[in-house]
Amino acid sequence: MFQGSMVAIVTPMHEDGGVDNVSLEGLVEFHLDAGTDAIVIAGTTGESATLDEKEHCKLIADTVAMVEGKIPVIAGTGANSTREAIMLTECAKAGGADACLLVTPYYNKPSQEGLYQHYKMIAETVAIPQILYNVPGRTACDMLNETTERLADISNIVGIKDATGDMARGEELINRLGDRMEVYSGDDGTTLDLIRLGARGGISVTANVAPAKMHKMLAAALEGDFETANAINETLLALHKNLFLEANPIPVKWAMYEMGKITEGIRLPLTPLATEFHQPLRDAIVTAGAL
Repeated sequence: MFQGSMVAIVTPMHEDGGVDNVSLEGLVEFHLDAGTDAIVIAGTTGESATLDEKEHCKLIADTVAMVEGKIPVIAGTGANSTREAIMLTECAKAGGADACLLVTPYYNKPSQEGLYQHYKMIAETVAIPQILYNVPGRTACDMLNETTERLADISNIVGIKDATGDMARGEELINRLGDRMEVYSGDDGTTLDLIRLGARGGISVTANVAPAKMHKMLAAALEGDFETANAINETLLALHKNLFLEANPIPVKWAMYEMGKITEGIRLPLTPLATEFHQPLRDAIVTAGAL
């Protein structure tokens, strides 16, 4: 249903923290021109944790309107409360999103059965395609492959974003799921490796900065042309690494500001990128051909 380079897009903000829709519209056009295959709005990179309910729902609907159906819009609607996740997923459906991305419930550490029941209830309550999202390094909650496989039998759960970076585990997951659910990489540095194993694309931070290259790289990989894909990826390796010099999305928002795409706005408790990281990240942007 979805494949290729799916950008986990930043949420542009004014210096006072308000959402900057003018810059957002510019970013949407930037991605449409670059060939980005889908936009993931209001995810981790979009500072979803600091958006209130009204802002979250408006941001999704506004992005859908800006995209005008040209590529899919996938809305981040995960929460550590099942009721809240259902509410956000309902508002994403009402706003016209093509699918939702649901991160594992963070902080409260549910059991594997709790995770299964959480996702099952959301899927059965809201009739929209849903993509699971496992990123234990951020959530302190790890959904095991066995649990994901159980969820693969629910018809509108269509994929999982695997951000573990563990290739052995990723291969096992792909083999377990077969054609019942797609697997997408959530770790730019290992995306090509996961595609070699059968993943269908990546939900990418790097694609914010170098969307055309990420699209071309993943398109080549999905066609089996790993020689071309590897050559492009070599120019992006420093970016994959340096976009995580501080917690995401601090570095990528600075990078987009440096490129003249957004203003410096970011919401507390996140703060602007520390000065000592400016030059390494700038060098990576130059190497990627984005500056």
